[in-house]
Amino acid sequence: MNPSSGHPWKSPRLYTEQEAAAVLGVSPGTLSVWRSTGRYALPFVKVGSRVRYRPADIDKWVAARSSEAMKPAP
Repeated sequence: MNPSSGHPWKSPRLYTEQEAAAVLGVSPGTLSVWRSTGRYALPFVKVGSRVRYRPADIDKWVAARSSEAMKPAP
């Protein structure tokens, strides 16, 4: 139950680092490098000492990097 609204609340699905890496076709180590260097601004969530990724954030990040998104406007 969501304490602020009194409505049932379901937490969003979060990918583990390994799951996110598999979705993106990279290694978990690559995700770690991206996080630590800031090379790519892929949003992530810290849950204690663990790193998690929201599927919607990955989808938005991939869409923003597509060749269509990078074409200049006419």
